[in-house]
Amino acid sequence: MHVEWLCNGSEGITMKTETIGDKTLETWTVDEVAQAFAANEIVLIDVRTPQEYMFEHIEGALLMPMAFFRPEKLPGQGEKRIVLHCGSGVRSDKMARMAIEAGIGNLAHMEGGFGAWKAAKKPYIGTDMGSGAPKKVD
Repeated sequence: MHVEWLCNGSEGITMKTETIGDKTLETWTVDEVAQAFAANEIVLIDVRTPQEYMFEHIEGALLMPMAFFRPEKLPGQGEKRIVLHCGSGVRSDKMARMAIEAGIGNLAHMEGGFGAWKAAKKPYIGTDMGSGAPKKVD
């Protein structure tokens, strides 16, 4: 195992990478994920439970709950990197490692998870507590 920090000075992006065998696990910050997601450069996959996702989630993120996570069912990464996220970063890290061990190419997960996304004041879909309907939270 080899861990290092990569810095892309032109974009101001610093990401932690870990080599696992011949694959790389990347740990992206909330800002890196938000920037790449807005530019349609990544597929963002939420590994939280369906209940957590229904209550609040990042708009456009796909759901593949940890309980039903099957690395072989992940989309290919020909054009877009896969970035996993959960509530705090623990489950997404675990699922990314599982996928790499199953032979899936380089993967990333979001440091701090959805909690960090909300703390950074990034937009998401929440639940209107009065009506139970989804609502955009900016």
